[in-house]
Amino acid sequence: MTTTLSLGSPAPDFELPGVDGRKHSLSSFAGKPVLVVIFSCNHCPYVVAYEDRMVSIQRDYSARGVQLVAINSNDERSYPEDSFAKMVKRAEEKGFNFPYLRDASQQVVGDYGAVCTPHVFVFDAKRLLRYRGRIDDSKDPSKITAHDLRSAIDDVLAGREVRVSDTRPFGCSIKWFSMKP
Repeated sequence: MTTTLSLGSPAPDFELPGVDGRKHSLSSFAGKPVLVVIFSCNHCPYVVAYEDRMVSIQRDYSARGVQLVAINSNDERSYPEDSFAKMVKRAEEKGFNFPYLRDASQQVVGDYGAVCTPHVFVFDAKRLLRYRGRIDDSKDPSKITAHDLRSAIDDVLAGREVRVSDTRPFGCSIKWFSMKP
């Protein structure tokens, strides 16, 4: 059973390869007042439905210092479409404007306790968890009634307590290796 990171917890560190050919760690984003970690992948229809929204959120908030980071932790042996090579291709095709990282060992997903893709974790400048859950309340963009991630980012940027700090994420389950951490 995976335990999801508790609100107020410090962000677990990581050092992961990105589709940009560089290694990224928590300290790579030290100057950003808000860090959004999204557990993602290539094949999940929920993630596919959210990719354009992820790009839009990064575009809309980048001038205010917000940084999105997507991490793919799925077992590529059972789900070859989630391989690093296919991640590089997907990021290029979709015009990702945020780092897309590979957690091949599944250590990072275990540390964060993500349960599905997409699963979002928002950290403040001190890298304390302020929001966890979903991006918004509908896979279908025409049916969104709650912009949970945007609201959480707005609250953190304004120095307020996040009004809705915990929502239930939905999507595809994390594709664990046969031996779950």
